[in-house]
Amino acid sequence: MSEKKPSFEESLAKLEKASERLRSQEVPLEEAISEYREGLKYYKQCREILDQAAGEIETLTEKVTP
Repeated sequence: MSEKKPSFEESLAKLEKASERLRSQEVPLEEAISEYREGLKYYKQCREILDQAAGEIETLTEKVTP
């Protein structure tokens, strides 16, 4: 059974949360590394979704542009 991928908005919210935690001066180093790793994961998910959307828009534009 495949796991449902989070939406762009869900991934972006999690990325923002990780970013906020990293900016906090009270985060221990090991926790900061973990947050950074999580942030990268959500960044990649957002990037994939945006790249896919850009491809779809490009395809649709090509179909209507003479």
